[in-house]
Amino acid sequence: MPSYFAVAALMLAGLFAGVPHSEAQPNSTVAMTARQQTSKERDGQNDFDFEIGKWKTHLRRLMHPLTGSTTWVEYEGATVVRKVWNGRANLVELVADGPAGHFEGLSLRLYNPQTRQWSLNFAAINSGAMSPPTIGGFKNGRGEFFNQETLNGRSIFVRFVISEITPNSCRFEQAFSDDGGKTWEVNWIATDTRVKE
Repeated sequence: MPSYFAVAALMLAGLFAGVPHSEAQPNSTVAMTARQQTSKERDGQNDFDFEIGKWKTHLRRLMHPLTGSTTWVEYEGATVVRKVWNGRANLVELVADGPAGHFEGLSLRLYNPQTRQWSLNFAAINSGAMSPPTIGGFKNGRGEFFNQETLNGRSIFVRFVISEITPNSCRFEQAFSDDGGKTWEVNWIATDTRVKE
């Protein structure tokens, strides 16, 4: 699991990626190195193409994260993912029902071509507001996205992972940390199975 320093470094990298170098730096060597690194970086604007379409979703949510609670609720539902901006964005709509009631969520994912990172912006229908975006990208078939939020008045780290990606299934997992990334508690697990049209 990533340490506090690894998470902090990742978050700082996300915040400062694409910030121009100071004019006080020797610009010839720095500019050449930056161009070489950028040209070698992977263009991730099609990272979510695998998910475009309709999915059957099984969702598990931990009712009271970071309280010691072990009460999970389950939902069955459907997810529709639409490509926007020729793949540099996509819109996810999730509708699910279970013993705990009805759930509707929406995620707007935006690709930043300068930083080559995605921001995942989520809203639940009962709040009508976007949560702070988780930011990151894909490497070796696994997506990892991080942010910092407030839960019950306390500052926490948030990690969102997309894994086990196949043409017909994928897994989503959200976890919180209230100790600077030393330990993580998973509170959201969704498994999607493609609906054949």
